[in-house]
Amino acid sequence: MKRVHVHIGEIGLVVKNSAVIRILKTGDYWLGFGEKLEMFKVTAPFPSSLNLDVLLQLPGFQELVDIVEVGDTEICLVYLSNNFEKTLVAGRHVFWKELRERRFQLEDITEIEIPASINRQLLEKQTLSYYVRQYKIEPNEKALLFVEGVFVDILNSGTYSWWKNAKTIAISKADMRVLTLEVAGQEILSKDKAQIRINFTLQYQIVDIVKALLDNKEYEKQLYSLMQLSLRSYIGQMTLDELMERKTEIQGYILQNTLQQVACLGITVLTCGVKDIILPGDVRDIMNQVLIAEKRAQANSIMRREETASTRSLLNTAKLMEENSMLFKLKEMEYVEKIAEKINTISVSGNGQIVDQLKQLFVK
Repeated sequence: MKRVHVHIGEIGLVVKNSAVIRILKTGDYWLGFGEKLEMFKVTAPFPSSLNLDVLLQLPGFQELVDIVEVGDTEICLVYLSNNFEKTLVAGRHVFWKELRERRFQLEDITEIEIPASINRQLLEKQTLSYYVRQYKIEPNEKALLFVEGVFVDILNSGTYSWWKNAKTIAISKADMRVLTLEVAGQEILSKDKAQIRINFTLQYQIVDIVKALLDNKEYEKQLYSLMQLSLRSYIGQMTLDELMERKTEIQGYILQNTLQQVACLGITVLTCGVKDIILPGDVRDIMNQVLIAEKRAQANSIMRREETASTRSLLNTAKLMEENSMLFKLKEMEYVEKIAEKINTISVSGNGQIVDQLKQLFVK
Protein backbone atom coordinates (compact mmCIF):
# COMPACT_ATOMS: atom_id res chain seq x y z
CA MET A 1 0.00 0.00 0.00
CA LYS A 2 1.18 3.52 -0.78
CA ARG A 3 -0.23 6.79 0.45
CA VAL A 4 -0.50 9.64 -2.13
CA HIS A 5 -1.69 13.21 -2.00
CA VAL A 6 -3.49 15.10 -4.85
CA HIS A 7 -3.07 18.89 -4.61
CA ILE A 8 -5.56 21.57 -5.57
CA GLY A 9 -5.47 22.14 -9.30
CA GLU A 10 -4.45 18.57 -10.04
CA ILE A 11 -6.21 15.43 -11.26
CA GLY A 12 -4.90 11.95 -10.49
CA LEU A 13 -5.50 8.90 -12.65
CA VAL A 14 -4.88 5.50 -11.02
CA VAL A 15 -3.46 3.05 -13.57
CA LYS A 16 -3.25 -0.73 -13.20
CA ASN A 17 -2.20 -3.14 -15.88
CA SER A 18 -1.93 -0.16 -18.35
CA ALA A 19 -5.56 0.76 -17.78
CA VAL A 20 -7.08 3.68 -15.87
CA ILE A 21 -9.25 2.27 -13.13
CA ARG A 22 -10.28 5.31 -11.14
CA ILE A 23 -9.94 9.11 -10.82
CA LEU A 24 -8.60 10.99 -7.81
CA LYS A 25 -9.52 14.58 -6.98
CA THR A 26 -7.90 16.80 -4.35
CA GLY A 27 -7.11 14.84 -1.17
CA ASP A 28 -5.17 11.90 0.35
CA TYR A 29 -5.51 8.36 -1.02
CA TRP A 30 -4.02 4.83 -0.69
CA LEU A 31 -2.81 2.96 -3.74
CA GLY A 32 -3.20 -0.79 -3.87
CA PHE A 33 -0.79 -3.42 -5.10
CA GLY A 34 0.21 -2.92 -8.76
CA GLU A 35 -1.41 0.53 -8.92
CA LYS A 36 0.40 3.69 -9.89
CA LEU A 37 -0.67 7.31 -9.99
CA GLU A 38 -0.42 9.70 -12.98
CA MET A 39 -0.83 13.39 -12.08
CA PHE A 40 -2.15 16.10 -14.43
CA LYS A 41 -2.42 19.85 -13.83
CA VAL A 42 -5.77 21.29 -14.82
CA THR A 43 -4.05 24.42 -16.15
CA ALA A 44 -2.17 22.34 -18.74
CA PRO A 45 -3.68 21.14 -22.03
CA PHE A 46 -5.49 17.84 -21.93
CA PRO A 47 -2.93 15.19 -22.97
CA SER A 48 -3.55 13.66 -26.35
CA SER A 49 -2.08 10.35 -25.16
CA LEU A 50 -5.20 9.65 -23.09
CA ASN A 51 -8.06 7.78 -24.69
CA LEU A 52 -11.03 10.07 -24.12
CA ASP A 53 -13.69 7.47 -25.01
CA VAL A 54 -12.32 5.07 -22.39
CA LEU A 55 -12.05 7.76 -19.73
CA LEU A 56 -15.64 8.81 -20.27
CA GLN A 57 -16.69 5.36 -19.08
CA LEU A 58 -15.20 6.07 -15.64
CA PRO A 59 -17.55 7.47 -13.03
CA GLY A 60 -17.04 11.19 -12.38
CA PHE A 61 -14.63 11.82 -15.27
CA GLN A 62 -17.09 13.81 -17.38
CA GLU A 63 -17.50 16.28 -14.53
CA LEU A 64 -13.77 17.10 -14.70
CA VAL A 65 -13.56 18.13 -18.37
CA ASP A 66 -15.20 20.41 -20.93
CA ILE A 67 -15.79 18.73 -24.27
CA VAL A 68 -16.49 20.87 -27.37
CA GLU A 69 -17.57 19.42 -30.71
CA VAL A 70 -16.81 21.87 -33.59
CA GLY A 71 -18.41 21.14 -36.97
CA ASP A 72 -16.71 21.39 -40.35
CA THR A 73 -18.39 24.75 -41.09
CA GLU A 74 -17.84 26.16 -37.61
CA ILE A 75 -15.21 27.73 -35.44
CA CYS A 76 -15.27 28.08 -31.68
CA LEU A 77 -14.14 31.08 -29.67
CA VAL A 78 -12.77 30.15 -26.27
CA TYR A 79 -13.00 32.63 -23.39
CA LEU A 80 -11.18 32.10 -20.09
CA SER A 81 -12.53 34.31 -17.27
CA ASN A 82 -14.38 36.28 -19.99
CA ASN A 83 -11.11 37.04 -21.81
CA PHE A 84 -10.55 35.71 -25.31
CA GLU A 85 -8.07 32.82 -25.22
CA LYS A 86 -8.00 31.13 -28.63
CA THR A 87 -9.96 29.79 -31.60
CA LEU A 88 -10.83 26.15 -32.16
CA VAL A 89 -11.20 24.55 -35.60
CA ALA A 90 -13.36 21.59 -36.63
CA GLY A 91 -12.99 18.53 -34.40
CA ARG A 92 -13.42 17.40 -30.78
CA HIS A 93 -11.59 19.41 -28.14
CA VAL A 94 -11.15 18.55 -24.44
CA PHE A 95 -10.15 20.90 -21.60
CA TRP A 96 -9.62 20.25 -17.89
CA LYS A 97 -12.03 22.26 -15.83
CA GLU A 98 -10.10 24.91 -13.95
CA LEU A 99 -10.85 27.11 -10.99
CA ARG A 100 -11.45 29.84 -13.61
CA GLU A 101 -14.51 29.62 -15.81
CA ARG A 102 -14.02 28.71 -19.46
CA ARG A 103 -16.71 29.67 -21.97
CA PHE A 104 -17.16 28.44 -25.54
CA GLN A 105 -18.87 30.34 -28.39
CA LEU A 106 -19.63 28.40 -31.58
CA GLU A 107 -19.94 30.40 -34.81
CA ASP A 108 -21.21 29.19 -38.17
CA ILE A 109 -18.97 30.54 -40.95
CA THR A 110 -20.91 29.26 -43.96
CA GLU A 111 -22.18 32.82 -44.50
CA ILE A 112 -19.88 35.82 -44.81
CA GLU A 113 -21.55 38.08 -42.23
CA ILE A 114 -19.90 38.25 -38.81
CA PRO A 115 -22.51 38.58 -36.04
CA ALA A 116 -22.58 41.64 -33.82
CA SER A 117 -22.09 39.42 -30.78
CA ILE A 118 -18.37 39.23 -31.64
CA ASN A 119 -16.33 42.18 -30.49
CA ARG A 120 -14.70 43.74 -33.56
CA GLN A 121 -11.44 44.20 -31.66
CA LEU A 122 -11.13 40.43 -31.38
CA LEU A 123 -10.97 40.16 -35.17
CA GLU A 124 -7.43 41.54 -34.97
CA LYS A 125 -6.29 38.65 -32.75
CA GLN A 126 -3.89 36.38 -34.59
CA THR A 127 -5.73 33.15 -33.90
CA LEU A 128 -9.03 34.62 -35.12
CA SER A 129 -7.81 36.92 -37.93
CA TYR A 130 -6.90 33.82 -39.98
CA TYR A 131 -10.64 33.16 -40.41
CA VAL A 132 -11.50 36.77 -41.25
CA ARG A 133 -10.99 38.82 -44.41
CA GLN A 134 -10.94 42.60 -44.16
CA TYR A 135 -11.33 45.37 -46.70
CA LYS A 136 -10.70 49.06 -46.09
CA ILE A 137 -12.59 51.79 -47.97
CA GLU A 138 -10.80 55.15 -47.77
CA PRO A 139 -12.71 58.33 -46.74
CA ASN A 140 -12.72 59.59 -50.34
CA GLU A 141 -13.98 56.28 -51.76
CA LYS A 142 -17.08 54.18 -52.21
CA ALA A 143 -17.18 50.56 -53.30
CA LEU A 144 -19.42 47.86 -54.70
CA LEU A 145 -19.59 44.49 -52.92
CA PHE A 146 -19.89 41.33 -55.05
CA VAL A 147 -20.50 37.93 -53.45
CA GLU A 148 -20.15 34.92 -55.72
CA GLY A 149 -20.07 37.37 -58.65
CA VAL A 150 -23.42 38.94 -57.70
CA PHE A 151 -23.73 42.61 -56.76
CA VAL A 152 -24.89 42.84 -53.15
CA ASP A 153 -24.40 46.30 -51.67
CA ILE A 154 -22.78 49.75 -51.88
CA LEU A 155 -20.06 50.26 -49.28
CA ASN A 156 -19.24 53.66 -47.81
CA SER A 157 -15.87 54.52 -46.29
CA GLY A 158 -14.77 52.33 -43.39
CA THR A 159 -13.29 48.92 -42.55
CA TYR A 160 -15.37 45.84 -43.35
CA SER A 161 -14.87 42.29 -42.06
CA TRP A 162 -16.35 39.01 -43.30
CA TRP A 163 -15.79 35.35 -42.52
CA LYS A 164 -13.24 33.61 -44.70
CA ASN A 165 -15.02 30.69 -46.33
CA ALA A 166 -15.67 29.10 -49.71
CA LYS A 167 -17.65 32.10 -50.95
CA THR A 168 -15.76 34.57 -53.13
CA ILE A 169 -15.88 38.27 -52.32
CA ALA A 170 -14.86 41.06 -54.70
CA ILE A 171 -14.67 44.80 -54.04
CA SER A 172 -14.73 47.47 -56.77
CA LYS A 173 -13.68 50.90 -55.50
CA ALA A 174 -14.15 54.36 -56.99
CA ASP A 175 -12.71 57.73 -56.02
CA MET A 176 -15.61 60.09 -55.23
CA ARG A 177 -13.52 63.28 -55.30
CA VAL A 178 -13.45 65.82 -58.15
CA LEU A 179 -11.09 64.36 -60.77
CA THR A 180 -9.31 65.82 -63.80
CA LEU A 181 -9.16 64.28 -67.26
CA GLU A 182 -6.74 65.52 -69.92
CA VAL A 183 -7.72 65.10 -73.58
CA ALA A 184 -4.33 66.07 -74.96
CA GLY A 185 -2.75 66.25 -78.42
CA GLN A 186 -5.94 65.99 -80.48
CA GLU A 187 -5.07 66.62 -84.15
CA ILE A 188 -8.20 67.86 -85.93
CA LEU A 189 -8.95 69.23 -89.40
CA SER A 190 -10.98 72.41 -89.47
CA LYS A 191 -13.61 73.14 -92.13
CA ASP A 192 -11.01 74.92 -94.29
CA LYS A 193 -8.63 71.90 -94.01
CA ALA A 194 -6.28 73.52 -91.48
CA GLN A 195 -4.68 70.89 -89.28
CA ILE A 196 -4.64 72.03 -85.67
CA ARG A 197 -3.79 70.35 -82.39
CA ILE A 198 -5.90 70.94 -79.29
CA ASN A 199 -5.29 70.20 -75.61
CA PHE A 200 -8.59 69.94 -73.75
CA THR A 201 -9.17 69.45 -70.01
CA LEU A 202 -12.23 68.76 -67.87
CA GLN A 203 -13.14 68.17 -64.24
CA TYR A 204 -15.69 65.50 -63.36
CA GLN A 205 -17.10 63.65 -60.37
CA ILE A 206 -18.82 60.30 -59.91
CA VAL A 207 -22.43 60.73 -58.73
CA ASP A 208 -23.74 57.19 -59.28
CA ILE A 209 -21.18 54.49 -58.50
CA VAL A 210 -23.48 51.69 -59.69
CA LYS A 211 -23.71 53.18 -63.19
CA ALA A 212 -20.03 54.02 -63.26
CA LEU A 213 -18.69 50.61 -62.20
CA LEU A 214 -21.51 48.12 -62.80
CA ASP A 215 -23.33 49.39 -65.89
CA ASN A 216 -20.22 50.63 -67.73
CA LYS A 217 -16.81 49.15 -68.37
CA GLU A 218 -13.90 51.57 -67.85
CA TYR A 219 -16.05 54.67 -67.54
CA GLU A 220 -13.01 56.97 -67.70
CA LYS A 221 -12.00 55.66 -71.12
CA GLN A 222 -15.57 56.10 -72.32
CA LEU A 223 -15.60 59.67 -71.03
CA TYR A 224 -12.31 60.34 -72.86
CA SER A 225 -13.73 58.99 -76.15
CA LEU A 226 -16.92 60.99 -75.72
CA MET A 227 -15.02 64.25 -75.25
CA GLN A 228 -12.72 63.41 -78.14
CA LEU A 229 -15.59 62.81 -80.57
CA SER A 230 -17.47 65.92 -79.41
CA LEU A 231 -14.39 68.08 -80.00
CA ARG A 232 -13.89 66.70 -83.49
CA SER A 233 -17.55 67.18 -84.36
CA TYR A 234 -17.60 70.80 -83.19
CA ILE A 235 -14.28 71.95 -84.61
CA GLY A 236 -14.82 70.19 -87.93
CA GLN A 237 -17.78 72.51 -88.62
CA MET A 238 -15.73 75.73 -88.32
CA THR A 239 -12.96 77.41 -90.27
CA LEU A 240 -9.75 78.33 -88.53
CA ASP A 241 -10.74 81.99 -88.22
CA GLU A 242 -14.13 81.03 -86.77
CA LEU A 243 -12.46 78.72 -84.29
CA MET A 244 -10.08 81.43 -83.07
CA GLU A 245 -12.98 83.86 -82.66
CA ARG A 246 -15.33 81.38 -80.94
CA LYS A 247 -12.93 79.18 -78.94
CA THR A 248 -14.55 80.31 -75.67
CA GLU A 249 -17.84 78.77 -76.86
CA ILE A 250 -16.37 75.25 -76.95
CA GLN A 251 -16.98 74.72 -73.23
CA GLY A 252 -20.70 75.46 -73.49
CA TYR A 253 -21.11 73.26 -76.55
CA ILE A 254 -19.34 70.27 -74.96
CA LEU A 255 -21.27 70.54 -71.69
CA GLN A 256 -24.63 70.85 -73.45
CA ASN A 257 -24.18 68.17 -76.09
CA THR A 258 -22.64 65.50 -73.85
CA LEU A 259 -24.98 65.95 -70.89
CA GLN A 260 -27.09 62.85 -71.51
CA GLN A 261 -24.20 60.54 -72.43
CA VAL A 262 -22.21 61.64 -69.38
CA ALA A 263 -25.19 60.98 -67.10
CA CYS A 264 -25.36 57.41 -68.43
CA LEU A 265 -21.80 56.94 -67.19
CA GLY A 266 -22.86 57.87 -63.66
CA ILE A 267 -20.74 61.01 -63.59
CA THR A 268 -21.17 64.75 -63.98
CA VAL A 269 -18.82 67.14 -65.76
CA LEU A 270 -18.27 70.21 -63.60
CA THR A 271 -16.17 72.32 -65.96
CA CYS A 272 -14.14 71.98 -69.13
CA GLY A 273 -12.17 74.12 -71.52
CA VAL A 274 -9.46 74.39 -74.16
CA LYS A 275 -5.97 74.72 -72.70
CA ASP A 276 -4.03 75.18 -75.96
CA ILE A 277 -4.66 75.52 -79.67
CA ILE A 278 -1.43 74.62 -81.49
CA LEU A 279 -1.16 75.62 -85.15
CA PRO A 280 1.22 74.17 -87.78
CA GLY A 281 4.45 76.12 -88.26
CA ASP A 282 3.56 77.64 -91.67
CA VAL A 283 0.06 78.66 -90.53
CA ARG A 284 1.51 80.18 -87.39
CA ASP A 285 4.01 82.22 -89.44
CA ILE A 286 1.24 83.51 -91.71
CA MET A 287 -0.92 84.49 -88.75
CA ASN A 288 2.05 86.24 -87.16
CA GLN A 289 2.56 88.21 -90.37
CA VAL A 290 -1.12 89.12 -90.44
CA LEU A 291 -0.93 90.24 -86.82
CA ILE A 292 2.18 92.36 -87.51
CA ALA A 293 0.48 93.96 -90.53
CA GLU A 294 -2.62 94.74 -88.46
CA LYS A 295 -0.52 96.29 -85.70
CA ARG A 296 1.43 98.37 -88.24
CA ALA A 297 -1.80 99.59 -89.80
CA GLN A 298 -3.08 100.52 -86.35
CA ALA A 299 0.17 102.33 -85.60
CA ASN A 300 0.03 104.25 -88.89
CA SER A 301 -3.57 105.19 -88.24
CA ILE A 302 -2.69 106.48 -84.80
CA MET A 303 0.30 108.45 -86.17
CA ARG A 304 -1.82 110.04 -88.88
CA ARG A 305 -4.48 110.90 -86.35
CA GLU A 306 -1.89 112.51 -84.09
CA GLU A 307 -0.31 114.44 -86.98
CA THR A 308 -3.70 115.76 -88.02
CA ALA A 309 -4.43 116.84 -84.46
CA SER A 310 -1.01 118.54 -84.22
CA THR A 311 -1.49 120.39 -87.53
CA ARG A 312 -4.94 121.52 -86.47
CA SER A 313 -3.50 122.81 -83.22
CA LEU A 314 -0.76 124.75 -85.06
CA LEU A 315 -3.35 126.26 -87.39
CA ASN A 316 -5.47 127.42 -84.49
CA THR A 317 -2.40 128.94 -82.79
CA ALA A 318 -1.42 130.82 -85.97
CA LYS A 319 -4.90 132.28 -86.31
CA LEU A 320 -4.83 133.50 -82.71
CA MET A 321 -1.40 135.14 -83.12
CA GLU A 322 -2.51 136.80 -86.35
CA GLU A 323 -5.46 138.35 -84.60
CA ASN A 324 -3.56 139.32 -81.42
CA SER A 325 -0.14 141.03 -81.72
CA MET A 326 0.53 140.75 -77.98
CA LEU A 327 0.14 137.00 -78.20
CA PHE A 328 2.56 136.98 -81.11
CA LYS A 329 5.14 138.90 -79.03
CA LEU A 330 4.72 136.49 -76.11
CA LYS A 331 5.17 133.50 -78.41
CA GLU A 332 8.23 135.14 -79.91
CA MET A 333 9.74 135.67 -76.45
CA GLU A 334 8.99 132.02 -75.57
CA TYR A 335 10.98 130.75 -78.53
CA VAL A 336 13.80 133.24 -77.78
CA GLU A 337 13.95 131.80 -74.25
CA LYS A 338 14.15 128.23 -75.57
CA ILE A 339 16.96 129.19 -77.96
CA ALA A 340 18.85 131.04 -75.23
CA GLU A 341 18.87 127.90 -73.05
CA LYS A 342 21.15 126.21 -75.60
CA ILE A 343 23.71 129.12 -75.78
CA ASN A 344 26.59 129.22 -73.29
CA THR A 345 27.71 132.89 -73.70
CA ILE A 346 26.42 135.98 -75.61
CA SER A 347 28.46 139.19 -76.08
CA VAL A 348 26.55 142.45 -76.75
CA SER A 349 27.78 146.08 -76.75
CA GLY A 350 26.85 149.62 -77.62
CA ASN A 351 24.36 152.33 -76.92
CA GLY A 352 22.23 150.32 -74.47
CA GLN A 353 20.18 148.71 -77.25
CA ILE A 354 20.72 145.27 -75.76
CA VAL A 355 17.23 143.94 -76.36
CA ASP A 356 17.24 145.07 -80.00
CA GLN A 357 20.64 143.48 -80.53
CA LEU A 358 19.41 140.18 -79.01
CA LYS A 359 16.36 140.30 -81.22
CA GLN A 360 18.45 140.88 -84.29
CA LEU A 361 20.86 138.12 -83.23
CA PHE A 362 18.14 135.48 -82.77
CA VAL A 363 16.24 136.51 -85.84
CA LYS A 364 19.37 135.99 -87.92
